[in-house]
Amino acid sequence: MPAIHLTAENFDSVISSGQLVFVDFWATWCRPCMMMGPVIDELADEYDGRAIIAKINVDDAGVGDICTRFGITNIPNMKLFKNGVEVGNVVGAVPKATVKGVIDRNL
Repeated sequence: MPAIHLTAENFDSVISSGQLVFVDFWATWCRPCMMMGPVIDELADEYDGRAIIAKINVDDAGVGDICTRFGITNIPNMKLFKNGVEVGNVVGAVPKATVKGVIDRNL
């Protein structure tokens, strides 16, 4: 199961859903983002039922405001939310184990 795709319209409702939500801020022109894409989809399978693994394209309409709100200045930038509050952050192309560590600490 691939990661779910968020939009400016559903972002706040998803991160405030009461579940642990991991969001990958990415863009199609970003090579490190493309490297992380398959890792994010693998995590979606591994955490199915325990956490929501999602992606949001920073170039989509309305997403710029979200990026400003959460201080997204570099991508890939991956943020972990619990009840709408940021509880973890990973920036850059990193090993899968690094991302898993952030998620596991908050499950």
